[in-house]
Amino acid sequence: MKHTAPYSPIHVVGGGLAGSESAWQIAESGVPVILHEMRGVRGTEAHKSDGLAELVCSNSFRSDDATSNAVGVIHAEMRLAGSIIMACADKHQVPAGGALAVDRDAFSEEVTNAIHTHPLITVVREEVTGLPPREWDLAILATGPLTSPALAAAIQAETGEDALAFFDAIAPIVHKDTIDMDICWYQSRYDKVGPGGNGKDYINCPMDEAQYNAFVDALIAGDTVGFKEWEGTPYFDGCLPIEVMAERGRETLRHGPMKPMGLTNAHNPTVKAYAVVQLRQDNALGTLYNMVGFQTKLKYGAQAEIFRMIPGLENAEFARLGGLHRNTYINSPTLLDRSLQLKSRQGLRFAGQITGCEGYVESASVGLLAGRFAAADRKGEAVKLPPPTTALGALLNHITGGHLVSDDEPGKRSFQPMNINFGLFPELAPGSIVKPEGVKRFRGKDKTIMKRQLIARRALNDCAAWLSVPSPLAESA
Repeated sequence: MKHTAPYSPIHVVGGGLAGSESAWQIAESGVPVILHEMRGVRGTEAHKSDGLAELVCSNSFRSDDATSNAVGVIHAEMRLAGSIIMACADKHQVPAGGALAVDRDAFSEEVTNAIHTHPLITVVREEVTGLPPREWDLAILATGPLTSPALAAAIQAETGEDALAFFDAIAPIVHKDTIDMDICWYQSRYDKVGPGGNGKDYINCPMDEAQYNAFVDALIAGDTVGFKEWEGTPYFDGCLPIEVMAERGRETLRHGPMKPMGLTNAHNPTVKAYAVVQLRQDNALGTLYNMVGFQTKLKYGAQAEIFRMIPGLENAEFARLGGLHRNTYINSPTLLDRSLQLKSRQGLRFAGQITGCEGYVESASVGLLAGRFAAADRKGEAVKLPPPTTALGALLNHITGGHLVSDDEPGKRSFQPMNINFGLFPELAPGSIVKPEGVKRFRGKDKTIMKRQLIARRALNDCAAWLSVPSPLAESA
């Protein structure tokens, strides 16, 4: 054991994004950590390696715009809090328009190395099959959407609640050199330039109306994997399989991941595509591209056949085809207190996607909070909650409260997994949105943009005050 601090260790179960972030925050506060990770001893349905913080779905952390995007705001807040996940993501970013995308392998290796070499963190490769023993005192369960059946059963036995589950599907990855660039072209939507990008960060595959309709028909008729033990589990709307979207209406894909807006075909600028499939760089070498929004539960044979109907991908070779895995979360508003602690057992906290947040950065941010709260407990300090006006506080409020109670079933709440979004933030003070001087027309869209900008500024200022660090907006205030 590497422990030299004057405190007994806090145990963290799970070495994904949330568990790694929890362990880092605890250790950085001067409290030792024992991080338990089962991969290396027992695998999961979706992971490919035993590296910490492995990304099993997209390689994108989504928008990095902290001025008017809620995801970008939570990125900025995590950076203020010394997030190891954000530091490693920034170090290994790849071009992705306005998004922060990473080389998934290099990112995981960076997190793994940082955790293993921290003097206050000990990594133990073992499967924890039950709730942490009482003698562990303070512990965090960050086992994620792929919590093992044995541990999930132990959680159910403790809480008396049924765990809820939904499907989370994985998008295919294509070898870039098998994409026909005489048909496809590089362009970010509306030529938007993001971190590490140049406005031409996506490969675009155009479809005319006939090609689109044939593609939709093939998706609907495609052979899908059986549900097996997951029968009847609902999907999360933020990560619907492509064929499920197709089944919801012929035009659904054109208004979703295949929308042609903001794109001009470099090979034929005068003809607007009816639909467009986008691929995003997946590794630092630029040799792999993932199909944006194309998570799927189609069988492998059907995937290869149907996706090669896409213009430019007729001869595509896939580094990885899409897949499907279970995603489990608990009824957090009923089970957890405001500091993510299980109400029925003091000292045991939950973190990450198992709490009912959705998304990489959201998962890591809840891990960040759980780690800070647990460290404060160990040091005998008061747990300091983030203001609800911050992205961290807004997400925490979503997880631990803020949901309507069912009229039909008293005690039941309308709780579903959620990405961070401006709808979770408190409203601005009345009169905050004022028409800029010299502007004649101040329409709804303009007001929405200003509202988001004001909420973002308030969030970053309040987060800096909560953390007792300088505000990143101080110079421009």
